[in-house]
Amino acid sequence: MTNTTWNNKKELRNEWWSKMRLKYNIGLIISGISAFVLYVIVVEFVVMKNSNDQEVEITLFTTIFQGIGYLIMIGIANLFYNLGAISEKLVNPKNIEEYRNKIFKIGFWFSCGLPFLVPLILLITYL
Repeated sequence: MTNTTWNNKKELRNEWWSKMRLKYNIGLIISGISAFVLYVIVVEFVVMKNSNDQEVEITLFTTIFQGIGYLIMIGIANLFYNLGAISEKLVNPKNIEEYRNKIFKIGFWFSCGLPFLVPLILLITYL
C-alpha cells in the first residue's frame, strides 16, 4: 500500500467517525436527561416511600452538580468513542462499512444505556 493510499484511508476513517460523533453526543444528552427524569421519579415515588431517611431531596444545587458531573462523563465517553476508529485500524476489516456501523451501534447503545444504571440500581435497592 502506498503512503498516499494509506493517508486517504486514514482520512476517510477519521472523517466517518468524526461525522458520527454528533449523533453520539446527541444520544448521550438525550439519554442523560431521560435517565435523570427517571431518577427523580424513582427517588420521589420509590425511595421516599420505602426509606426511613426522609432527608433525601433533589434541589437546584444537586441538579446542577449532577449536570456538571454528567458533562464530565460525556467528555470521558468521547475519549472512549475514539476506540471505534482505533479498533478499525487494528482489525482492518474486509467490509469496512458493516464493521463501522456495527461497532458504532454497540458503542452508542452501551454508552446511552449506562446512565440508566443509577435509577435502575436505586429501584432494585428500594423495592
